[in-house]
Amino acid sequence: MEARAHSEHPEALRLWLRLLTCTQIVEKQVRTQLRERFDTTLPRFDLMAQLERAPDGLKMNELSRRMMVTGGNVTGITDQLVAEGLVDRVDVEGDRRAYRVRLTPKGHRTFQEMAREHEGWIVEAFAGLTDKDLATLHRLLGKVKDHANARADSAA
Repeated sequence: MEARAHSEHPEALRLWLRLLTCTQIVEKQVRTQLRERFDTTLPRFDLMAQLERAPDGLKMNELSRRMMVTGGNVTGITDQLVAEGLVDRVDVEGDRRAYRVRLTPKGHRTFQEMAREHEGWIVEAFAGLTDKDLATLHRLLGKVKDHANARADSAA
């Protein structure tokens, strides 16, 4: 993808393409490792990560919103994880149509193991940078994020 940026393109475009390329490379590595090590997928890992942050569980629409995917995608993944005993569904008091999804004890243990290895894969992906490089890159990307959010807020 980066090869498409020629010298006539502004530096911002070159940077955007570099960010996309790096993201795709790291994501491909993570997807491969999850599949090989845990026989799972990145969307399943992401769903479990959301539930790890919400011990009381989340409603399906909350999961969908947090993961930025359709409800159908969340339902399919949830069904698989329920069948494997990694998550369960709990009725929501006062709403017979809704339920919360939460990690089971087995799901919590499984996610903790995946998360430890995932962290190592990410650390390895950035191992070519010094601590100072990492801090600088984080700070600069934070400025990009803040600017983009401010533009989105003003457009709304």
